[in-house]
Amino acid sequence: MYIIAGLGNPGKEYTSSRHNSGYMAVEYLAEKLDIKLNKLKFNSVYGDTSINGEKVVLVKPVTYMNRSGIAITEIINFYKVPAENLIVIYDDIDLPLGSLRIRPDGSSGTHNGMKSIVSNIGSGFPRIRIGIGRNEDMDLADYVLQKFSPSERDVISAIIEKAAEAAVEIVEKDIDSAMQKYNIKERGHERNVPES
Repeated sequence: MYIIAGLGNPGKEYTSSRHNSGYMAVEYLAEKLDIKLNKLKFNSVYGDTSINGEKVVLVKPVTYMNRSGIAITEIINFYKVPAENLIVIYDDIDLPLGSLRIRPDGSSGTHNGMKSIVSNIGSGFPRIRIGIGRNEDMDLADYVLQKFSPSERDVISAIIEKAAEAAVEIVEKDIDSAMQKYNIKERGHERNVPES
């Protein structure tokens, strides 16, 4: 069984903001797989399906970003899912806009949602990082909570779809296959970039 969690903040004012890229990937996946995200439990909105015979739960924590670990801990404990079967999709300011980075584990970096999850369950789970870049002239909190501009939307929409497809690839095959197929290093370069 797998849990695919997209990080974000609940509430209309945060819809389509940079910090909600993880939510957007899970929403895209739910639409593609015809899953209704209409259950409310574990401090999350979620829905479930089956991929290749594996039960998969799509999750959007509703605790607000910096407390994401509370929701994730509740749901993995309830379903008794090992950490390596948790896949977390989230935005990353340390990656250029339009890049996608998939890793089997690692640190939380500067992301408060990931810090919360890692402090609750450790770091041994796959993560899919959606590059949103940064604006040195703006306060970080203001930047991540701002909506994507129309030109950014064009770039990020394709990356959000790829992030969702990468999560499915992990379930259907494995993390190595997803890394080979979906790691995208630079903006505008829709090409496979094998990782060393």
